[in-house]
Amino acid sequence: MKEILFVVLSLVVVPVLLAQTDMPRKPLSKDMKPALIVIDIQERYLPMMVQEEKDMALRIINGAIWLFRKHEVPVIRVYHSDPQFGPKPGEEGFEFPSSVIITEDDPKVIKNYPSAFTKTTLEEILRKKNINTVFLCGLSAVGCVLATYYGSMDRGFETFMVRNAIISHKAEYTEVVQDITETVSFKTLQFMLEHLRK
Repeated sequence: MKEILFVVLSLVVVPVLLAQTDMPRKPLSKDMKPALIVIDIQERYLPMMVQEEKDMALRIINGAIWLFRKHEVPVIRVYHSDPQFGPKPGEEGFEFPSSVIITEDDPKVIKNYPSAFTKTTLEEILRKKNINTVFLCGLSAVGCVLATYYGSMDRGFETFMVRNAIISHKAEYTEVVQDITETVSFKTLQFMLEHLRK
């Protein structure tokens, strides 16, 4: 009787519990070599984003940066510069807010297109570091972050959004992006990084 009960629990209850968690739909790879890509959280663009998302997103982005540093995993910062309208490096609005805990040692990519992979050195940076998995955060969820997500998948990287660490100009747009992409919470991200090489 106990064996039958165990089988029933395994077939019915466990899948339901797993479905309610935020674990990735893809199986976790034991050979995961991740990087965090922080996209376009520049002073020029932040005021265009919806206020209720910004505070939480910036806290989670900083938490993710801290977590990747703790596990000695690369953090890559991406900046957008429109060739006609800027902002260009050195101009007002180009930099991330000073509250974001990036460092000068973090590889820096400047892009002119929505995807951080288009005509940049991002893929080269990732390949040199043997990265096979990327986690994305930043803005805009419906623009550059989403374009980079698909650009990453097109190049064969396992790709995840960090939930509540992406921002749009409308909160409902962010929710749609988080629903249609592979997304992990901070807690799940922490779990994944803690189980690297174990």
